Amino acid sequence: MLSVSHFWQLILGTVIALLPLINPLASAPTFLAITEGDSHERRMQQLRMACVYTVAILVSFLLGGTFIMKFFGLSIPGLRIAGGLLVSGIGSGMLLAPPRDLESEDPARAAARAKRDVSFSPLAMPMMSGPGSIAVTIGFTSLSTGWVDYVAIIVGILVVAAITYFVLRLSEQIVGVIGVNGMNALSKVMGFIILCIGIQFVVNGVLGIVQDPAVIHAIRDAALAK
Repeated sequence: MLSVSHFWQLILGTVIALLPLINPLASAPTFLAITEGDSHERRMQQLRMACVYTVAILVSFLLGGTFIMKFFGLSIPGLRIAGGLLVSGIGSGMLLAPPRDLESEDPARAAARAKRDVSFSPLAMPMMSGPGSIAVTIGFTSLSTGWVDYVAIIVGILVVAAITYFVLRLSEQIVGVIGVNGMNALSKVMGFIILCIGIQFVVNGVLGIVQDPAVIHAIRDAALAK
């Protein structure tokens, strides 16, 4: 019973952690700008492939996260702190960023529209599976104790991809209803949530260091030496 509860907790935790980072509602104007000039069928095809690529990227980093950590000699607490700092930076950037003008032009969007296929870049990476999402996904390897946990996290990634697909599928209607001010306000709210998630990652990393038996023994030995 406990394992079943943990399974669903991992799925829910994955969705809660990744969805604010991907933020499909706030990404709707960017998605429309990048695919401007495409037919509805072409736009949907680009969106489907972008979601497939996003799942493939995040699952690859999830399954390869342990190998990457061992290869570079990274610890779980260190990974949590680094990922937390990165995610916190993204969240604070969204929270403190000036309001966006949805009609404004920037070189990245212009270049994206000039490309024939934008499903992998910039839609899948970095728009959907950017550094923050990858860092969080690798961080979830620290919560996994067996293949069932990995399955739960993958299911969570699939749920996030499905939600992202259906939200961006309705992007034209969403932007029309929410408007510029609503999109900016939503971006601020998501930024605050992401900032909180990043800080919690840092807190968990620090607690992991403090509770490490080697650290406890070193502190005890130092105290006894005095």
